[in-house]
Amino acid sequence: MKLSRKNGLRASAIGALVVSGALVLSACGSDDNSAAPDKKDGGSSSAAASNIACEGAKGQLLAAGSSAQKNAMDLWVKNFQAACSGVEINYQAIGSGGGITKFNQGQVAFAGSDSALKEEEVAESQKICKGGKGINLPMVGGPVAIGYKLEGVDNLVLDAPTLAKIFDNKITKWNDPAITKLNPGAKLPDSTIQAFHRSDESGTTQNLGKYLSEAAPADWKHDPKSKSWPAQGGQAANGSSGVATAVKDAEGSIGYFELSYATANKISTVSINTGAAAPVAATSENASKAIAAAKVKGTGSDLALSLDYATKAEGAYPIVLVTYEIACDKGNKAETLPTLKAFLNYTVSEEGQKVLADAGYAPLPAEIAAKVRTIVPTLS
Repeated sequence: MKLSRKNGLRASAIGALVVSGALVLSACGSDDNSAAPDKKDGGSSSAAASNIACEGAKGQLLAAGSSAQKNAMDLWVKNFQAACSGVEINYQAIGSGGGITKFNQGQVAFAGSDSALKEEEVAESQKICKGGKGINLPMVGGPVAIGYKLEGVDNLVLDAPTLAKIFDNKITKWNDPAITKLNPGAKLPDSTIQAFHRSDESGTTQNLGKYLSEAAPADWKHDPKSKSWPAQGGQAANGSSGVATAVKDAEGSIGYFELSYATANKISTVSINTGAAAPVAATSENASKAIAAAKVKGTGSDLALSLDYATKAEGAYPIVLVTYEIACDKGNKAETLPTLKAFLNYTVSEEGQKVLADAGYAPLPAEIAAKVRTIVPTLS
């Protein structure tokens, strides 16, 4: 597979490891990963499985949330189940909001979320986490690609103000002067832009909102913390998979979803003019450069991160997200705790991160991955 901003891009394993020393992430929607994967399928599973420590894992482990990490979970679950006989990991990709709700209702052992728990969600988690609370464990990162379908335009460039106006229904034609200025020489049609957004509560939506709010504050006045789409107009689709399908099928369309969806659907992706020397393509390697600058804002065993969405660093793709696995620091159910710890120990391990290098994911910074590895064994 070639590095190209048109179809999403895999980061070279070597390049990504230089940036961070670990690897990770993918996509957000309502796809259901409830069926156990075929343990005999795939040549890499047996090799990866040989290094997985099952550590008392047994029975079924239920989890739900971010569809941004669905493709990551598919790989992790496949390898873990191949290594650990009698274990079934059932992850439902229902969106970050749905995952947090299920976690705080005690229906799942952990939730996947593309945004850290809010204070009120942490407070609610204390009812389930007896003697403890829900904590944010970053596990996988990656670019939120802006995908589009526009015949004859292969290398579209946009900036934050223009994107904000497109998604806020302020720019409605492809040959608008703002788009034309960013794409000299491109044959932009005098046709209506069909902008697609998520219909469900989504961390992907929230991360896009944070980017637009920080990089184009004069043009994006909506609540950057909202997981629900805040703007008027546009068309809605459920999950990242739904938005990607809509963009793939509709000429003149634009939408947002994780890079793996663009790659799988052969959807062209926008390069972002950040103010750096050259526009930045949506690649795992470029997202890694932005994520590598993340700072831990959580305290104690909580590793919530602060991302710089307005970065102008050379080659740093600014529209990124990090997916957290949300679990109780204390008060986990005794019957699922060994499986929970064994599975998360694997996903954050060097082996667990490396298997995602070819799946459109960006690595966790080595420093942050190391911190997660010290916390998972302390879950009780």
